[in-house]
Amino acid sequence: MAKSRTASRTALGQIDLIARYREVRALSEALAAPLSDADATVQSMPDASPAKWHLAHASWFFETFVLRDHVTGYRPFDPHYAYLFNSYYEAEGARHARPMRGMLTRPALKEIRAYRAHVDKALVTALPMLPPEAQALVLLGLHHEQQHQELLLTDMQHLLSLNPLEPALFDAPNALPAPVPGPLHWIEGRQGLVEIGDDGKSDFAFDCEAPRHKTVLHPHALAHRPITNGEWIAFIEDGGYAQARHWLSDGWAWVQAEGIEAPLYWQRGEKGWTRFGLDGRRPVNPAAPVSHISLYEADAYASWAGARLPTEAEWESGALNIAPTSGNQLDDAACPRPRASEGGSTLSQMYGDVWEWTGSAYRPHPGFRAAEGAVGEYNGKFMAGQFVLKGGSCATPRGHVRASYRNFFYPHQRWQFTGLRLAKDL
Repeated sequence: MAKSRTASRTALGQIDLIARYREVRALSEALAAPLSDADATVQSMPDASPAKWHLAHASWFFETFVLRDHVTGYRPFDPHYAYLFNSYYEAEGARHARPMRGMLTRPALKEIRAYRAHVDKALVTALPMLPPEAQALVLLGLHHEQQHQELLLTDMQHLLSLNPLEPALFDAPNALPAPVPGPLHWIEGRQGLVEIGDDGKSDFAFDCEAPRHKTVLHPHALAHRPITNGEWIAFIEDGGYAQARHWLSDGWAWVQAEGIEAPLYWQRGEKGWTRFGLDGRRPVNPAAPVSHISLYEADAYASWAGARLPTEAEWESGALNIAPTSGNQLDDAACPRPRASEGGSTLSQMYGDVWEWTGSAYRPHPGFRAAEGAVGEYNGKFMAGQFVLKGGSCATPRGHVRASYRNFFYPHQRWQFTGLRLAKDL
């Protein structure tokens, strides 16, 4: 998931921050509980990381930027871990190459769990005495770990999909039959001069969400719900992947080079389409939002449907009065999967289920300034070649996103729970 630096502005009460710390850290442990050491070690592709690395890296963040820098006399659990579990912080020195993270057969998963317990004990003990700037880093670290919770799940899904046995990580019942939603309703959006970006009302925001600024919205409308699997099947059956006219040039080259014929994890069989998920291979639910599609696919579908992708500002403006804790998001270590789309004539499923691609490049808001020091590397240096996604997914921990939240990926990437909502000009 997207990485970002904090723009938090309120220090939580120490008891609340300790409680939140324990809650977030416990969820990571629960998500990893079904994993064997082999499950947690293997890396399926350079874009993904082993579960063991996610668990260790989140702890390295707390150990490095809080305990090392703000707790006198703290000794690292293992000096080698600074090299093994740094991600991309140039200011922190040399690090193990990302594509080679799956080669770390040692330390074992049990040692990583011991590392986490060591960091937890030291941080909870130190937290009441930490200065406000260190407490802000703890809060940043918790949101950082929530990002890695989602990545742990989606990276494991990709890994298990490559196993011919197609094992399920979670035992989950089949989704109950749901009526296929009716046709899209179009909800007219705000127009004229509007404000977007972090409004300062939440206790935390990443720096890429700021500053709040004015932008102009032209007359437009958003679809009331995301596009469903059933609608995507109609796109496939109409030759959507076989006709160049709806595709961006780079997208069409990608489709041809990679032999793309359907969303990631889909297979066509005698009984129709199936998909692989964290619950194993199951029939595609035609009523659920389509997921695991690239920006290229989302844009081609929008063209085929006679519409377009929303801009980041259109999406954010539409979501301003919708509770960001609503929708199907990650609450515990149960199997995440998109739920059936809803009917109605108002904007629905803006949060949860699937990240929604926008047509907006991931670039800085006017007036953006990266923070000083190593944590300033969190965001600004990634603002090239990627596109913004909004709203969170079924694997995003509840309470982690808000209207201004900016996730970002390259246009070909689709191993996350990524889908789309249509927009049109009026």
